Amino acid sequence: MAIFNKLKQLDAHPKISEDFYSRTLSGGVITLVSSIFMFLLFVTEFRIYLSAQTQNQLVVDTSRGETLQINLDITFPALACSVVSLDAMDISGELHLDVRHNIYKKRLDVHGKAVDAPKPDAINAPKVQKPLQKHGGRLEDHETYCGSCFGAESSDDQCCNSCEEVREAYRKKGWALTNTDLIDQCHREGFIERIKEEAGEGCNIYGKLEVNKVAGNFQIAPGKSFQQSAMHLLDLMGFVTDSFNVSHTINELSFGAYFPGAVNPLDKVTSIQKDQNGMFQYFIKVVPTVYTDIKGRKISTNQFSVMEHYTAGDHGPRVIPGVFFFYDLTPIKVKFTEERPSFLHFLTNVCAIIGGIYTIAGIVDSFIYHGHRAIKKKMELGKLS
Repeated sequence: MAIFNKLKQLDAHPKISEDFYSRTLSGGVITLVSSIFMFLLFVTEFRIYLSAQTQNQLVVDTSRGETLQINLDITFPALACSVVSLDAMDISGELHLDVRHNIYKKRLDVHGKAVDAPKPDAINAPKVQKPLQKHGGRLEDHETYCGSCFGAESSDDQCCNSCEEVREAYRKKGWALTNTDLIDQCHREGFIERIKEEAGEGCNIYGKLEVNKVAGNFQIAPGKSFQQSAMHLLDLMGFVTDSFNVSHTINELSFGAYFPGAVNPLDKVTSIQKDQNGMFQYFIKVVPTVYTDIKGRKISTNQFSVMEHYTAGDHGPRVIPGVFFFYDLTPIKVKFTEERPSFLHFLTNVCAIIGGIYTIAGIVDSFIYHGHRAIKKKMELGKLS
């Protein structure tokens, strides 16, 4: 019994007889309001506990031999699909001219709506009854057609049976095609007529590029690209105009797969050309990123930041009309990991909410109760004026 009596002395919560309880209206109101606050804060804390929290970490990127996927969707409202091409190159020396694999072009009218491609016989092109052969003669009925490459043949048995094949042969030689109307294949296919027909149209270029994971660039510009003396040039000859409007809207530009919370700074960005043959340049810093969701699934992708620069066409002959994207990779990789808060952390916060609100409510109730008693006592003594 002596031990039990000593334990009673340690009671931090002494009990008060019900005879001494005094319940007030203000105390009831404060209790109701504090209970509502407790419930709301408990629900908020419980939702935070159920939702995943994203932790980030910076590490050195040690990956090697990987590829980089570039997703693009760009609209040119005043540049026809027949004159525009996409080229890609990187510092490793790999060069892709007029990329067409996984890259698609959609013709647009002046209102931005898709235009159905015309049938081959719908083009009002001049007819060549006997096409020119590579040996200089004309095609006879019993001969098999083998078009001339007009001096750009890489071998004696090479044939250029279409305007595109002639242009490609000239590109590989590093020559500019000065007048396509003098080329038999281009004359027969109505190359100039097709360009005239698409005058005033726009073009939507979309798709994806698979490139080496090294610094490089890709460009969308009018003309046919070719290499000459280790220089990258654009052949703009043969077109019906010498000025090009490369105003554009970037509907999407991303590097890699999408992950929750990803922000691509160039999405929905519109750039307007201020004069003839302007050049738009985007300098992009790509940051490798790994996103791990709450289930442990990993998404290897990239984020990027960008700086823009515009060069007017009157700054000299070296200004090439087009849109150029220069990208480089950082040596730092960002890791995002989704984690769920621990139950002990949730329990601690709930106890803090209940205890804190209960204590504050008691202080407010005590202040109101004793204040009311003091005022009432002064009124009874007639000291309140």
